[in-house]
Amino acid sequence: MSMKPDEIMHLIRQDFPDADISIKDLMGDQNHYAVVVKSKAFSGKTRVQQHQMVYKSLRGHMGTTLHAMALETVIME
Repeated sequence: MSMKPDEIMHLIRQDFPDADISIKDLMGDQNHYAVVVKSKAFSGKTRVQQHQMVYKSLRGHMGTTLHAMALETVIME
């Protein structure tokens, strides 16, 4: 199974409308991505909480439709 970058972007953007999001397909197979999400919503949250927020925005696709994702979160100032 796979997900296109625009599908991932759409899901994340729903919960983080202010976010600056970059997505790179690491293997060219739409299964392995590097994702960077910059958002003010991460302010005051631990790195684990930030990642949990992003995974929640993927609405169950992580580990199923979306196979692997290297995630980096950044607090936007």
